[in-house]
Amino acid sequence: MNLLPLYIDPGTGSAIFTIAIGIATTFYFLVRGIILKLGVIFFHNKKLNEARYKYVIYAEDKRYWPFFEYVLDEFEARKIEIHYFTASEDDPVFTSKYIYVKGKYIGQGNKVYAFLNFLSADFVLTTTPHLDIFQWKRSKNVKHYCHMVHHPGGSVLYHLFSLDYFDSVLIPNEKEAAELRMIEQIRNLHEKELIVVGNIFFDRCAEKIKQIPAEENHKFTVLVSPSWNNSALLSVFGEKLLDPLSKTGWRIIIRPHPQSLIAEKKMIDTLTEKYKLNSNIEWDFNHENIYTLSKSDIMISDFSGIIFDYAFLFNKPVIVNIQDLDLRHLDAFVLENESYYIQAIKNIGIQIDGSALLNIKEIITNLYNNEKMQGERIEIKNTMWQYQGEAAKHITDFIINSTEKGVTEKI
Repeated sequence: MNLLPLYIDPGTGSAIFTIAIGIATTFYFLVRGIILKLGVIFFHNKKLNEARYKYVIYAEDKRYWPFFEYVLDEFEARKIEIHYFTASEDDPVFTSKYIYVKGKYIGQGNKVYAFLNFLSADFVLTTTPHLDIFQWKRSKNVKHYCHMVHHPGGSVLYHLFSLDYFDSVLIPNEKEAAELRMIEQIRNLHEKELIVVGNIFFDRCAEKIKQIPAEENHKFTVLVSPSWNNSALLSVFGEKLLDPLSKTGWRIIIRPHPQSLIAEKKMIDTLTEKYKLNSNIEWDFNHENIYTLSKSDIMISDFSGIIFDYAFLFNKPVIVNIQDLDLRHLDAFVLENESYYIQAIKNIGIQIDGSALLNIKEIITNLYNNEKMQGERIEIKNTMWQYQGEAAKHITDFIINSTEKGVTEKI
C-alpha cells in the first residue's frame, strides 16, 4: 500500500497555527489567573481593597496621563472627589496640586489585578481593554465599567474581544458607534452604552500647540513615524525606506512607536547603528509627540493613530502603507465592510508600496504641493473628531449622570 505524503495548504496551515496560538495564550492566562486567585485566598489580598469608591479612573501606565488629565481637571473644577489608581510610581498625578483628585499607586503585575479584581466602586473609567478576557476580571462590587477610546476612531483595530464586556464605551464619532454595534450583533453580545464624546487627547494637543514657538531656520523635514509589529512600516521596509530618504538631503526624523523599543529592540538598535553617521537623520524617543509633529512638513507612516494626530492637528500631508496590515487578530476582521478607520487612512494621504521607494523624493515633493488634499483632510477630521474642545465636559457629565441614575451591572 502506498502512503501519500501529508499536505496542508498554506491557508489551512495558517488557520491551524492561529488556533494553536490562541489555545496556548488562553492556557497561559488561565494558569496565571488561577495562581493570582490562590494568592488572594492564601494571602488575604481582599483586604487590599475594602473601601468603596464612587468615581475611579484606572491608568495602567503614566503614559496614559494625557488621556485623563482634562477629565481630572473637570472633576477638580466641579469640586467632586475622584480616585485615580495608577501602576506607575512616578505618575504625573502625584505632582499635580489637586484637592479633589486622590492619586494612589497600586503596584505592578499581579498586585494590580489583585487590587482591581476586588475593587468596590460605582464607576470605573479606563483606556485599558480586555476586561474579563485575561487577568483583569470584573469585580462583583463594581457597578459600571467604562472604556474610553483614545484613538480618533480605531477601536475596531483593537485585538479581538477587547471591548466585549464593558458596560459603556466613550467614542470620538458616530461612525465608530455603528461599527461597534455591528460587532455586538455578530457576536450576539448585550448592547453597551455607546456615547460620542469627542477626542480628549486631540483637545489637549490643540491647546498645547498654541504654545509651541515657530522653529527658527527651519529645514524641510520628513517624519517617519510607524506603529509596531510585523505589519508596521519599519518592519516591512526598514532600510529600503531609510536609505533613499537619507540621500534626499532633507532632515529626516524617525520616531518609532514606544512599544518598538521593547518588542522590536533588536531592529531599532540595528537601524540606529547603521545611520548614526548620517547627519540628516535624527531619532526621536520622546514621550510627547506634538513637538516633533510641529517640526515636520510631511509624515510617512502605516496604520498608526499618529497619522490622525498629524493630519487633524496640523493639516499636513501623509504617506501611508497599510497593504501588509493583518486584520485577522483584530475586531475589524469580523466587519462585513472595510472599517471607516481604514477608509480614512487611505483617503487622508497617499499610499505607497515597496516599488515606489526609489522615487520617494519625487512622491514627497508632489504630495507636499497638493492643495486639494488639504480640504479632504479637514472633511475627514470633522467626521472623526466630533465635539472638538468639549470632550472633558461630555465625559465628566456621562460619568456623573450614569452614577446618579444608579447604573447597575449589565453583564
